[in-house]
Amino acid sequence: MTQSEFLAPSSVPVGVDPTRASIARVYDAALGGKDNYDIDREVLRQVATKAPEVADLAWSNRNFLTRAVRFLAQQAKIKQFLDCGSGLPTAENTHQIAQRVDPDTQVVYVDNDPVVIAHGQAILEENPNTHFVSADIFQPADVLNNETVREHLDFTQPLALLQVGTLHHYVADNGADLMRDYIAALPRGSFVVIAHFFDPETDELSGLARKMEDLFIHSPMGSGKFRTERQILEFVDGLEIMPPGPGKDPTLELCDYWWPDGPKLTPLNQVERCIAGVVARKP
Repeated sequence: MTQSEFLAPSSVPVGVDPTRASIARVYDAALGGKDNYDIDREVLRQVATKAPEVADLAWSNRNFLTRAVRFLAQQAKIKQFLDCGSGLPTAENTHQIAQRVDPDTQVVYVDNDPVVIAHGQAILEENPNTHFVSADIFQPADVLNNETVREHLDFTQPLALLQVGTLHHYVADNGADLMRDYIAALPRGSFVVIAHFFDPETDELSGLARKMEDLFIHSPMGSGKFRTERQILEFVDGLEIMPPGPGKDPTLELCDYWWPDGPKLTPLNQVERCIAGVVARKP
């Protein structure tokens, strides 16, 4: 018997189908969280048949988010964040990182997963500068014109748009048009942060990336596209890319190598080399 078969009705939030995988809950499972069902863990089990370290994708993504938000809050003095596809709360959420630097920083989370919405409402109750919007992040107009977004974010001042671990779930096309709509609405001096499943286009890693992509897309989750460097950089076309480390050229970088907190004592495994990030500024 699976977990979804013996869950009591009160164990499942209203609007949640425990027989269908959720992107947010799969991510939660990869991070070792408790807000997931067997169907979500099954996605990880399937991908792990070809990539045993699949959970490392989530950790590379999360640790990159932590460092990028800290950079934006401390160095770029950004005081407002629009976090798209925020997922389930875990350690070191965007508002915790940014508000540690400046407690007055405004953070608006956007997601449309029912479980995430429930947790988002709890965040609202405990933090007056943190807000939650239920909207589809792949419909930029719905997000940008949302009343809560417009009330709490000042679009005449620089802000940070986060698409961390989200755009690889947009499989309709390459996603560049979607990001152009977002970027067009941002004021000058704003930043865009992206972390994305990555096909390094090498003999060693491309095969693994495509195997993981096939397993994600044909799993109960139904999405997880691995894009190339050129395809990911199209998301920030026209923006000024931040150097990903001392002496490095400004371009896409593996998430674990984007301004790491210290030297790497062990080499990255193959899975960790299949997720990359970029931080870019609108001039």
